[in-house]
Amino acid sequence: MPTPEYIKDLRKDIGHKELLLPAVTAVVIRRMGSDSVQLPVPEVLLVKRADNGHWGVTSGIMEPGEGPASAAIREVKEEAGIVARPVRVASVSDHGLVVYPNGDRCRFTDICFEMEYVSGAAHVADDESTHVGWFSAEELPEPFTAQHRRRIHAALDSGAPASFNS
Repeated sequence: MPTPEYIKDLRKDIGHKELLLPAVTAVVIRRMGSDSVQLPVPEVLLVKRADNGHWGVTSGIMEPGEGPASAAIREVKEEAGIVARPVRVASVSDHGLVVYPNGDRCRFTDICFEMEYVSGAAHVADDESTHVGWFSAEELPEPFTAQHRRRIHAALDSGAPASFNS
């Protein structure tokens, strides 16, 4: 994900020190086919990251003044070109410490949403990914982002209360 300008400004003051950031993950699920018939296995919208080649769901950093659900909607539109609506919070978790090649240290607190597909054709909509597509929830491509497997599992457990992981 590209670094938002407000974080670049913060880095001028704090250097590479650890920064706690609010993030969202959007697990967009399609349960109905184009013929309005329920799919035997739900499909999940996935993106293949340009930076590391791993597959995962759409995710990103919240912007100042932006609510979590709005951020999830925005990230899906920006990364995959589709419209999706939040259904529920599926999980809240600590993404763990991330150290970037330039030495920047971040820890993301992630709010994961189960999202419902609304409209649009999935496509690469920015430079953060190289491929975008729908995949059977039972046949995820490799290599795959580890934290996203857990988030997909939580989102597919429709109606379950949110899970909280540290």
